[in-house]
Amino acid sequence: MTTKSYKWGIIGLGKIAHKFAEDLQRVEGAELYAVASRSSEKAEEFAEKFEAAKSYNSYEALAQDPDVDIIYIATPHVFHHANTIMCIQNKKAVLCEKPMGINEHQVQEMIAAARTENVFLMEALWTHFLPHFEYILDLVETKKFGKLKELTADFGFEAPFNSEKRIFNKELGGGSLLDVGIYPVFAAMTLLGEPDAISATGTIGKTGVDEDCTINFSYKNAKAELSSAINKTTNTEAKLIFEDAEVLIRSRFHEPTSLFIKSNGKEETRGFDVESIGYNFEAAHIQKMLSENRVESTVMTHKKSLLLISLLDKIRKQIALEY
Repeated sequence: MTTKSYKWGIIGLGKIAHKFAEDLQRVEGAELYAVASRSSEKAEEFAEKFEAAKSYNSYEALAQDPDVDIIYIATPHVFHHANTIMCIQNKKAVLCEKPMGINEHQVQEMIAAARTENVFLMEALWTHFLPHFEYILDLVETKKFGKLKELTADFGFEAPFNSEKRIFNKELGGGSLLDVGIYPVFAAMTLLGEPDAISATGTIGKTGVDEDCTINFSYKNAKAELSSAINKTTNTEAKLIFEDAEVLIRSRFHEPTSLFIKSNGKEETRGFDVESIGYNFEAAHIQKMLSENRVESTVMTHKKSLLLISLLDKIRKQIALEY
C-alpha cells in the first residue's frame, strides 16, 4: 500500500519548531514544504537547513499556499488562537502547540472554527503519543497493577531572569504553569481523570507571571501532587503508586524516557528505544487521522483539550494569575 504524502508548513520558527522539523524527517509520507517567520532571513535560513521548498515572511501567505496540507503552529502562546483560526479559515489542517489557547474561551472558539470549516485540529500534546506514556496508560486502563492511587509529577527549570524573554513576559503568556506545568496537569488528567477538587498556590514574580506553582488534585480514591517552576531545577519525574506496584517515569517524564517498576518484590527497568526527539509520533498520528478523513484526533480529542484548559484556568484563578 502506498503511503499518502502530506506537505507540512510551520508557522513560528523558534527552538521547538527546529526540534519538530528534525523529527518530521523521520515520518513516512511527510514533507516539510513551507515555513514562515516575520523575518525573511530567519525563514530562509530555516528553509535551507531543513530543505523546505518555500519560505515566507508572512504567516498568512503560508496559510494561503494551496499546496500546504498541514500547518504546525509554534508561535508564542498568546498567538495560538488567532494563528489557528486564520489557518483553519484557509482550510488547512492544524497541529497547534500547547497550550492550544490562553484560556477556555479561546479554545472553544478554535474548536468551533474547526468544526464549522470541517477542518482537522489537534493540540500538540506530544507526550500522549510517546511509547512510554502509551505503556503507562495501558497499565492504568488494564489495572495490571491494580488501581492507580497516587501520582506525583514535577517540571522545573531555572531560567535566567530576563523580563524581555517570553518565559517571563506576561503579554506573551509567560510563567511556569502554561509553559511546563501543563505537563504534570496533563498527566494527572489523562491517568486519573477530572479531579473532584483542586487546590493550588503559586509565586507571582515581578513581571506578573507565576515563577512556581504547586497543585493538588483530589479524587474519591486517589490524589495527584503536581508542581512547576521556572525559578528552580527539579527532577522532572513522575511517580505512580498503584495498589500492587510503584512506577517511576524517569526524567524527563514528558519526553522519551524509561520506566523503573517495583512490584511484588521485583524491580524492572523498561526502555522503549526511541531514537528521535519524540515529535515524530504525533506527526505520524495526524497523517493517519487525515488518511481516515477525520477532523479530530481519536487520542488527543477536543474534549481533552477543553478539559485541560479548564483545569489550567481554575489553577490560574487560585494563584491570581491573569492574562
